[in-house]
Amino acid sequence: MNNAYAGNGQDSSSSKKSRGFKELATIDMYLQINNALDSIQVDTTLVIQKDYKFNYLQKDNFNLLSFANIGQTYNTLSYNSIDNNIIPLFGGRARHFNYLEHDQILFYEVPTPWTRLTYKTAFEQGQLLDAFFTVNLSKQFNFSIAYKGLRSLGNYQNALSSTGNFRFTSNYKTKNEKYIAKGYVVMQDLLNQENGGLESDDLNNFTSGNEEFLDRSVFDPAFENAENILEGKRFYFEHSYAVLQDKDSLSNNNINIFNKISFEDKYYQYSQTAADASYFGDAFATSINDKVKLEHFNTALGVTYSNNVIGNIEFAVNYTDVNYGYNSVVLLPTETITNRIKSNFLGVEGGYSKKYKGFRLTGKGGLNLSDTFVGSFLDGNISLKLNKDIEFSGGIAINTRLANYNYLLYQSDYINYNWYNLDDFQNVNTQQLKFNLKSQRWLNASFDLSNIENYTYFNLEETVDGLNKIEPKQYNKTLQYLRLKLQKEFKVGNFALDNTVMYQNVVSDEDVLNVPEIITRNTLYYSNQLFKKSMTLQTGVTFNYFTKYNMNGYDPLLAEFYTQSETKLGGFPRLDFFINAKVRQTRIFFKAEHFNSSFTGYDYFSAPNNPYRDFTIRFGLVWDFFL
Repeated sequence: MNNAYAGNGQDSSSSKKSRGFKELATIDMYLQINNALDSIQVDTTLVIQKDYKFNYLQKDNFNLLSFANIGQTYNTLSYNSIDNNIIPLFGGRARHFNYLEHDQILFYEVPTPWTRLTYKTAFEQGQLLDAFFTVNLSKQFNFSIAYKGLRSLGNYQNALSSTGNFRFTSNYKTKNEKYIAKGYVVMQDLLNQENGGLESDDLNNFTSGNEEFLDRSVFDPAFENAENILEGKRFYFEHSYAVLQDKDSLSNNNINIFNKISFEDKYYQYSQTAADASYFGDAFATSINDKVKLEHFNTALGVTYSNNVIGNIEFAVNYTDVNYGYNSVVLLPTETITNRIKSNFLGVEGGYSKKYKGFRLTGKGGLNLSDTFVGSFLDGNISLKLNKDIEFSGGIAINTRLANYNYLLYQSDYINYNWYNLDDFQNVNTQQLKFNLKSQRWLNASFDLSNIENYTYFNLEETVDGLNKIEPKQYNKTLQYLRLKLQKEFKVGNFALDNTVMYQNVVSDEDVLNVPEIITRNTLYYSNQLFKKSMTLQTGVTFNYFTKYNMNGYDPLLAEFYTQSETKLGGFPRLDFFINAKVRQTRIFFKAEHFNSSFTGYDYFSAPNNPYRDFTIRFGLVWDFFL
């Protein structure tokens, strides 16, 4: 986009600007700001990465394998084994792929109102629409409002997806920037009907390509009377005040006091009109209604100090209150399952960053001052920019925390799904060494090696008469997990070949963490500007593949994946043909997904008994308005 024009292609000098901005609005003035205060310019270009991100999650899903219907879950082909969380996460992680977390919320600064509409067709009677709007009422005050909604019936029986993500953000700063405030509200509801996958007797009808079953609605799944839902609300507010602003001196001393407040209320519910003993085992009741809630409150009070010589230092004291659980206890013949995990405790956190010539050093850490929720993390990184093209970075991360809540306490109307492990499970301890290389000319590469103690997972303990018994387990030995990812694009004229390949290896005495050894994605495409450069065209074919492995199974009651060693899946190619175009500020996407499905074999599964998507044609667009 020409900098002398507004986003709609018209002379920006005729557009009405928010108070306090320059007279001429250019594209670099439309900013997205993440929680680390990094500013990202709005990008309306059409590059191959935009094709990778044009999906339900609106991000590159290289390491994810989607289920048959949009809005369902994803099987994870590669794991990021460490994060900075030092308290347990809420369960039902298979429902969380589209659940917006704190780090995914962006704030904005725009010289004129900006609207983005994203649309994509779904599977049978539905569509995906994400509508977003933001405006600066003045240079100091911005707000944004957005809603992403999906409804998709799916091709199989009882596979409806219906989700909604509402978000509202606002940020404010005084003219002298001594006081800065920002906050957001996010409300989300993610509902999926569940069918348990295909019956084992029907697997041959699928893999053989039996013509009577090419209409997938003909299949009778394991059950057709269940659904699960994840619903949550989160409120966040952060503000800071500059006690000292010494911009005139060489040292540039700055001291800021800040306060952060966050409250989240969420629940996960599994309901089934009639209990299915053949799939889940015996039940206490004839119908199933399992519901678990979490209330999480956190506040922090701290100070930041910045100096041109020393760098930026941050320290804070925080307070956390958690309330997780159910409404009643469960009485089993051999034990009583309590109904709640509650705690409140103090903690400390800190951070450091410093730039010097081509070097950048960053570090952050946190510690819980609690006997029950013992947890801490340390994450340090150093980067070196050799020139405009080459950048090296490396780091080390250490984390220890309790396993997720549903490993520690779970209750269900199904007898087999009741356990309490808070007193038995140890902290999961993870150490990771990581390196990255970024270079457009040579290649992009990332390497990480993780050492994990007390790895916690759901496991298929046994299968008796078709009944799977799933239990939480903790591996009391150490495992090592290695990943190497390489990416390089080759260009010749208007043609390009974009390649991404990942190698993975897990070293352990037992198969507790299963991943494919090789994942690859290769895209051959043609791009050009047509009609006197008024339209950008992009067309090509994407090849996706991963090697066979003991793919994790999916449990619809827990909304979790579990480790199994009975079925190896994978090794099937996925070919997508696409035609993308950009006209002014509208990007149009047309894709024939998995067009090879009928002639390379019906051996494609997203999890045991859960087939991957058949060939389908999808259409969508992203439309930006800069008023």
